[in-house]
Amino acid sequence: MEYFLHILVIAGIYIILTLGLNLIVGFTGLPSLGHIAFACVGAYASSLLALNYGISPWLGLVSGACIASLSGLVVGFASIRLKGDYLALATFGLGVIIYAVSKNWVDLTRGPMGLPGIPGFSLPGFEIQAVWTYLMLVIVFVFITPCIINRIAHSPFGRILKSIREDELASLSMGKDINKYKLLVFVIGAFFAGIAGSLYAHYITFIDPSSFTPMESIAVLLMVVFGGMGSMKGSFLGALILVIFPEMLRFLGMPGSVDAPLRQMIYGLLLIILIIKRPQGIVGKYRF
Repeated sequence: MEYFLHILVIAGIYIILTLGLNLIVGFTGLPSLGHIAFACVGAYASSLLALNYGISPWLGLVSGACIASLSGLVVGFASIRLKGDYLALATFGLGVIIYAVSKNWVDLTRGPMGLPGIPGFSLPGFEIQAVWTYLMLVIVFVFITPCIINRIAHSPFGRILKSIREDELASLSMGKDINKYKLLVFVIGAFFAGIAGSLYAHYITFIDPSSFTPMESIAVLLMVVFGGMGSMKGSFLGALILVIFPEMLRFLGMPGSVDAPLRQMIYGLLLIILIIKRPQGIVGKYRF
């Protein structure tokens, strides 16, 4: 039972990541392949503040999210004039750079050795240690995040984001500063990624660069595409299915030598079938 609750906690963290990326990719139409880098920044910032300065994980979570949003500002400012494949490559390069920094700046991040002993969250007179208590905490953030993003998506700001997705020239002709809106959406998406990274760090109590490889960014993007771009429900479905389903395949009772390869083959086959049969995702409104 505790293992199942653990998987739900991880799925909830990925839902927050997916919702933030969906705002960038699904609602604004900007191909971003480095989203996990913002989670990495948030996780390391929150962890280092708690370990080195004794700052409360709650303040660390907010600080980590803000620092992650600043990194989103830097990335957006550096790549905002790029489009299509070039923007995708630039954001992927960001993920590679952040991963390399976390792995090689040993004096700060301890490199491959990672950061052990990260303190968990606590309330007055109550330690959030049991898996079910942490699941309750993650559920609170999973409830708050879509509420905020839904308000953004259905506000005048969100309608401008959708107009950028559909036709940038039309948005420009209406006098909208599309570069400013692109920059802001990167900052917002990075903020939520920073929250997810901080939640992960204080839950696992140990982080190292292997948790934030560039391939993790591809996995989060797959969740957005699988569930459906431009759809809040799609973010939930994509994250839940692609986190829980591979774990369910562990219980097929196959020999250890073929278990992992066969699970990956089944997983990949289902993705290919979905892309062919329904390229906009399960409940998607927009085909990238």
